Amino acid sequence: MNRTTYDAIVIGAGSVGVPAALALAGQGLSVLVLDEHPSPGQGNNKKAIGGIRATHSDFGKIRVCQRSIELFARWEEEHGDDIGWLSNGYSFPAYSEADERKLKELMRVQHEFGLDIRWLAADEYAELAPGISREGLRGSTYSPGDGSASPLLAMGAFYFRSRDRGAVYRFGETVTGITTAAGRVTGVVTDRGAYGCGSLVNAAGNNARAVAELAGESFPVRPDSHEAAITEPVARFFGPMIVDMRAGANSLNYYFYQNREGQVVFCITPHPPIWGEDNASTSVFFPQVARRMVSLYPRLANLKVRRAWRGQYPMTPDAFPIVGRTRSCPNFIQAIGMCGQGFMLGPGLGELLARLVTDALTAEDARILQSFDPYRAFTGTEAFQ
Repeated sequence: MNRTTYDAIVIGAGSVGVPAALALAGQGLSVLVLDEHPSPGQGNNKKAIGGIRATHSDFGKIRVCQRSIELFARWEEEHGDDIGWLSNGYSFPAYSEADERKLKELMRVQHEFGLDIRWLAADEYAELAPGISREGLRGSTYSPGDGSASPLLAMGAFYFRSRDRGAVYRFGETVTGITTAAGRVTGVVTDRGAYGCGSLVNAAGNNARAVAELAGESFPVRPDSHEAAITEPVARFFGPMIVDMRAGANSLNYYFYQNREGQVVFCITPHPPIWGEDNASTSVFFPQVARRMVSLYPRLANLKVRRAWRGQYPMTPDAFPIVGRTRSCPNFIQAIGMCGQGFMLGPGLGELLARLVTDALTAEDARILQSFDPYRAFTGTEAFQ
């Protein structure tokens, strides 16, 4: 007999929804995941470039990503699945006195939260990134514990492990309604049926705002588009992710790294933002970012680019996620507005969501959720997004 009522329903089988299902099923809960796509990770997960860092400016993001890194780093040893993990680190080089000062001030905060991040002089940094432009280089941060993994391999691994634990997935099914009674969510309606639940988790990515509105809630999540590309594989010639914070024409920062296969993966932050969900790549992105990358790192000049693509960052006004219970229906939990960092937040956040659903939050969890409060003023900002 097909089950129609579950302890928890998760809307969205992406970077957050699948790890949440994995953690919830691991707690022995019956879990249903609903997604309009034909398979897991078909929203923005497959468009992620794979960077994973804990070096943020806020306690909540730092702690969640620290846990994510632990899970990514140990996954193959504990579960046997190759997810492409590489502990290659992150770096933010400084080419101005102002950027050096900002980075060093942020490092003091990061050290208070226990992050392994250090300042490298220009000569030391050039050993990690041989051939990088030395003109004006003042030094760089370096966080060796940060890394990268394959979004496609990791999603597959999390998905199959969650199914092993009993999670049920229904693909090609769109949520059209949320039922409530006495101030609680009682279930969802889809274009194919109806399901009851004890708790409902909104992890719907680009569609998160519309899903929340089905229950009379509205949260400021708005997708904006970013483009990325990947090169042919070549012998490894530099170490960490490189984030160039300097703004350029119609863009803010850009960043690139060499994955475990030797391919250079890169992305740029458009400015002003490109709002919307158009997935067609443009002719603007590649020449724009290529000029800046080659100027910074001339050794990149002769690499052949294999493909480019566009995806979305479901943004919030302050660039922090929205995670927590809704006031109108406390068993309706939001896990939305990941601001392009769902892949790195996902595993740690999945465990946090499982503790939230089962009323097993720790004091540290409560502090994390303060940063992600769905009803905050949205007046802050994340440093170096």
